[in-house]
Amino acid sequence: MIELFVSLNLWDSFMGVLSAMMQPLYWAVSGLLVFFHWVFSPVLGADTGWTWALSIIMLTVTIRTLLIPLFVKQINSARNMQILQPKIADLQKKYGADREKLGQETMKLYQSEGVNPMASCLPMLIQMPIFIALFRVLQGVSQGPVRGQWLKDAPELVSSLQNAEIFGARLAGHIFGDGGFGATQILGIVLVIAMVGVFFVTQLQLMRKNMPPESQTGQAAQMQKMMLYFFPVIYAVSAVVIPIGVLVYWLTSNIWTMAQQGILIRNNPAPNTPAYIDWEERMLAKGRDPEAIVLARAEKRRKTKKTPATSRLNPTTTTTSEGEETTEAPKVVRQQVTRQTVRTTEDGRRVVTRQQPRAQSRSTRKKN
Repeated sequence: MIELFVSLNLWDSFMGVLSAMMQPLYWAVSGLLVFFHWVFSPVLGADTGWTWALSIIMLTVTIRTLLIPLFVKQINSARNMQILQPKIADLQKKYGADREKLGQETMKLYQSEGVNPMASCLPMLIQMPIFIALFRVLQGVSQGPVRGQWLKDAPELVSSLQNAEIFGARLAGHIFGDGGFGATQILGIVLVIAMVGVFFVTQLQLMRKNMPPESQTGQAAQMQKMMLYFFPVIYAVSAVVIPIGVLVYWLTSNIWTMAQQGILIRNNPAPNTPAYIDWEERMLAKGRDPEAIVLARAEKRRKTKKTPATSRLNPTTTTTSEGEETTEAPKVVRQQVTRQTVRTTEDGRRVVTRQQPRAQSRSTRKKN
């Protein structure tokens, strides 16, 4: 019993800390929602469902716009990881028996190429708390307690959102457990089907256009196929308890991802992919060199840029009296080592004699 009591106290403490961490996100989400509601209210009316739906859509667009740099890093990181797969395979063959050495060499490869393996997960990790915050804010409106200071300070907005409808469906309603089957359930099912379709097209676009042939087999390909068919099931299962307003956010976010990924694949595809071949043909048609563009991007990506090695045999250029420049053959400058001789005199004193060696030709030194 004591252990159970301690465990419950720890759990309550953890939930309290988590709730405190989410308060700034509740504040930001509710603030953006109230702001866009204020923007659209004079045009569409303060209590209409379209005002609240557009407010949720604009909230989504604002969040995704702020996440554009992270999304670009995510796609570029995934592409760069694909490019490095042959080098990583070579390292695995070379250091397969030594896991520690393999890890060190792999990290050196990532650093030299400017690739961060965790960058592909960062946007998802950042967006997840925002999604949870929006879910909790809308859930609080429909079921209580109200979350987000901007909504807490405006009870009339809470009541407006609770009763807002589009196509007869309540934005605060759910597909499951909302009192029978009606407009709310129909709209929810349509939104889920649209979400699954957009996600399927997005993954298919990535697999068919921006993955090299060697990535179409193996563990990475299996993971992509699993995501292609497994995530839609998660969408369908989780959507039954999510408010319609959150489904509007989710669908808008998926459409944004599909469009953003399509633009990025078109303009910066991974090498040795169908999208890269199309991009290469477009660059050649414009009179630009695709290889030069790729090299410039790779050089920009690297954190430590490689500098050309300088030779110790540098030719010297001199200018004659007539103003003409002549290049002399490189000369080898040898370090002059001072030789010393130590001898002991009759009275026991040590005498050190230092002598600079004479400059001799190679043939003379060989004779000696």
